[in-house]
Amino acid sequence: MTGLLEGKRLLITGVITDASIAFHVAKVAQEQGAQVVLTGFGRMSLVERIAKRLPQAAPVVELDVQNQEHLDTLADRLREHVDGLDGVVHAIGYAPPSCLGAPFMDAPWEDVATAMHVSAYSYKSLVTATLPLLGRGASVVGLDFDARQVWPAYNWMGPTKAAFESINRYLARELGPQGIRINLVSAGPVRTMAAKSIPGFPALEAMWGEKAPLGWNVDDPAPVAKSVCGLLSDWFPATTGSMVFVDGGVHFLGL
Repeated sequence: MTGLLEGKRLLITGVITDASIAFHVAKVAQEQGAQVVLTGFGRMSLVERIAKRLPQAAPVVELDVQNQEHLDTLADRLREHVDGLDGVVHAIGYAPPSCLGAPFMDAPWEDVATAMHVSAYSYKSLVTATLPLLGRGASVVGLDFDARQVWPAYNWMGPTKAAFESINRYLARELGPQGIRINLVSAGPVRTMAAKSIPGFPALEAMWGEKAPLGWNVDDPAPVAKSVCGLLSDWFPATTGSMVFVDGGVHFLGL
């Protein structure tokens, strides 16, 4: 039986540990026949070690989305591993401590700007950097957390994710004529290293399981990973600029 992503060449960002949603996206993608390249930032040796835990060890390319040289050379460095890309996953996010948990009104612009740059503007930067490798039929998927409402302690990541969602729509408009699809997966809370950095996350994850009509397991990233891989496949040929909710149904109930 042919896998859903048989022969696809994918770039997946945001793998930090084997608990990362991005790691599970890479795992499912390989199981479905894809060739995967990862990006790493900072502790490259750690990412390279984690990459070996995939079904097939994946190459890792360094990428700091705030480093223009990294972005300008990304396509050439990826060509050392693949001759093109059929899909890109944006799973990058960061906000300084003042932007999470601390009073919303106290965060200085310098910290908010960092959050916006790394977590929102980098979506456009990543697409621009990989565009020379993307052809008609390619798919870009970003990992999101629903920004339509206010979440406890999420503070400036809320407006940042709202910007991320808006950028998704503008990218879809710009790249649609080239046959490139741009979509988001809005995930429910999953217990990752990034999630643990959010004050109040335990209370949020407890509420989620109680509210979700389908139920929700914060220790199971597989539903999110499978949904991302679905959008990376050829089975959503006319879907772009969309946000797919993978949260057990909480998005239409609210908390």
